Amino acid sequence: MKFIQRLLLLTILLPYIAGAQPKDKPKDNWQNLDLIQDGVFGVSTEKAYNELLKGKKGKTVVVAVIDGGVDTQHEDLKSVMWTNAKETPGNKADDDKNGYVDDVHGWNFLGSPTYSVRYDNMEVVRLLRKYQDKYAAVLNTTPLSRDERKEFNLYKKMVTDYMGKLENARVGFENVSILRKSLDTIVTRIGKETPTLQDFDNYKTRGEIESKVIKIVKPELRKDPDYKKFREDIEDAYKSYYGQINYNLNMDFDPRDSIGDHYNNGAERFYGNSDVQGPDADHGTHVAGIIAADRHNNKGVKGVAENVKIMAVRAVPDGDERDKDVANAIRYAVDNGAKVINMSFGKSYSWDKALVDSAVRYAASKDVLLVHAAGNDSKNTDVENNFPTRIYADTLDANYWGSNQRMSVVSRGARPMGPGMSGMGSNASLKIERDTLKFTKPQAQNWIEVGASGWKNDDDLVAEFSNFGKRSVDVFAPGVKINSTIPGSKYKENDGTSMASPVVAGIAALVRSYYPSLTAVQVKDVIMKSVTMVEQKVKIREEGESKKVKLSDICISGGVVNAYNALKLAEQMQQRLSSK
Repeated sequence: MKFIQRLLLLTILLPYIAGAQPKDKPKDNWQNLDLIQDGVFGVSTEKAYNELLKGKKGKTVVVAVIDGGVDTQHEDLKSVMWTNAKETPGNKADDDKNGYVDDVHGWNFLGSPTYSVRYDNMEVVRLLRKYQDKYAAVLNTTPLSRDERKEFNLYKKMVTDYMGKLENARVGFENVSILRKSLDTIVTRIGKETPTLQDFDNYKTRGEIESKVIKIVKPELRKDPDYKKFREDIEDAYKSYYGQINYNLNMDFDPRDSIGDHYNNGAERFYGNSDVQGPDADHGTHVAGIIAADRHNNKGVKGVAENVKIMAVRAVPDGDERDKDVANAIRYAVDNGAKVINMSFGKSYSWDKALVDSAVRYAASKDVLLVHAAGNDSKNTDVENNFPTRIYADTLDANYWGSNQRMSVVSRGARPMGPGMSGMGSNASLKIERDTLKFTKPQAQNWIEVGASGWKNDDDLVAEFSNFGKRSVDVFAPGVKINSTIPGSKYKENDGTSMASPVVAGIAALVRSYYPSLTAVQVKDVIMKSVTMVEQKVKIREEGESKKVKLSDICISGGVVNAYNALKLAEQMQQRLSSK
């Protein structure tokens, strides 16, 4: 993920810029190791099992993974998958009468009885399609009502945002295509399927492009000599930019008709199919493995939590998830017994935030904990939006969230204005006031927002890509070079707050397993109060500048989650509660 983001800079047509990344690699299973015992800033899971949990029996906890799909037959996951005992597999009947046919391991809200969607648009594209007929021909001088003027200004903001994303995707695709083609030519000339760093050192370049390709390849192989992995990263980048241009940012592409639901009906619950793996389950399978990969089968990796059953709920396409699907995914998970829900997804705009809010409130009423990734844009989410969010839309000025409750469109925060954007200026002070106001309003208390950290206890602790926020991000957790499951019983290292969130979800499941009397809000309190505090200042980038700050200045708890500390604190809390 991080490598793909950097490729826009590490390109053939632009000057070469080397990424400042660590040259070494962390220990295997580092996210579960202990800072003092093992020298890496993990969450002390292994220490907890060895010292606190021996001989104890926990209660099984269902953890829902709302994501792009999970490989239920993976060698490290098949033993920990949730199974709906009331459903008979493959009989095409709704045996348990819950409205979902053959939902044996979960449900897929991105499909019809005969088809599963892979690609979808970004939310900004869907919103622009809605607004363009009304505002495409409107000028700044066109008479508009007060509400229309605000809507028009938001439309212009979205146009600028969209055009920037599309240009980045086009430039990225062009450059990665050249890199991909030239690299393959070089490897053919070297005559080895998996060349080494020495082979590239010895290669005599032919022309300027090949020289630049070599300058990109060699630093990457110095950090990790595995050429196949490097080539896979190039291919991932190529596919990512291709998907952005042809699907995510394509105004003429809209796959929703293939699902067959009544999309504008937010109350509609029963659509989709039982294909919880779907056409691309890499991300969701990786997330599931971090939470609960089988710890006792001597294969692959170790998840954070034992005594867990993973419920797969597919609602996240290649593109931005839709609020209707997210809301239904949360409700499905709650109704079918999940006590922790992991949500490793996010977007810059929200179509119907009130609908998602209603599902979040429903989860709170059923004592379910929601764990959400803070996002990978190196942004301050105190002022930049990353949806879904725990702040309820109906507690704020409707103009903050968008045109109305039903169509709660939210911009990604104030940015420099482009040509013709002068109408945005008058809202700047109101935007700042609203950003401050929103954190004083009612929020979901059953919600944990998670940033990503690395394995070194130094000023590079905060992952360079991670979002942060003194009032919006609760904790940090390991999210760099996390090895976990991917489809086909394979394994891969990934980076992202998407990896940090399931670490926290796993700790939450551990606490709920061994201390089941604690509520979701109490489990959150335990996790927040048991973090390992970070004393040194850490590096972040904000508004294009690098700076060093205290971790307490960029997250509420000021620390990195710790399973060992959380379980000890949970024991103390349960004892206090039982003595009352």
